[in-house]
Amino acid sequence: MNSPWPVVLTSAGVRLRPFSQRDRRAWRSARQRNAEWLKHWDATAPPLSNTRPRTFSSMVRDMRRGSRAGRQLAFAVDYQDTFVGQLTVNNIVRGSAQFASIGYWIDERYAGKGIMPRAVAMAIDHCFGPARLHRIEIAIRPENAASLRIVEKLGIREIGYAPRFLHIDGDWRDHRLFAITVEEAAPGLVARLDQGQA
Repeated sequence: MNSPWPVVLTSAGVRLRPFSQRDRRAWRSARQRNAEWLKHWDATAPPLSNTRPRTFSSMVRDMRRGSRAGRQLAFAVDYQDTFVGQLTVNNIVRGSAQFASIGYWIDERYAGKGIMPRAVAMAIDHCFGPARLHRIEIAIRPENAASLRIVEKLGIREIGYAPRFLHIDGDWRDHRLFAITVEEAAPGLVARLDQGQA
């Protein structure tokens, strides 16, 4: 069985890989270019939080440390060898639960091209394979039509509603909750996409 981390996953021009310090310029450029578009979906620090802005270097160090320790899997998303976004498997819980959540963002210039559905499918397949997780959850704001299309396309079912779930864009925002288990994912989400079943 392959190791869950570090790992590089590829499918149809999409590549998931660990971040490196060399990604600094591309990451900053994408974040600056998409600041207005992403502000409605990006988690923010609530008032009175002692969370401080991080440098890119410290972010990468934290992601590497968390990924090596098995607390998360933090991926840069490339499309045809160009950095286009980020996908993180967060809050990995072991023991009797074996679950995690997934969050992601993509450069608006590449949205709608099928990149992020494939990236999410690749990550979930990896989680249900080498990472040996049993359940993956995705929380999406009700207004985020693009992300809602991703879970619909991949056949990830809605399991609930979480009022005031995450602090985003200046307030606590409601989220719709979606989940999939390894039993529901057969024969794999990438295979479903390739077979036109997703």
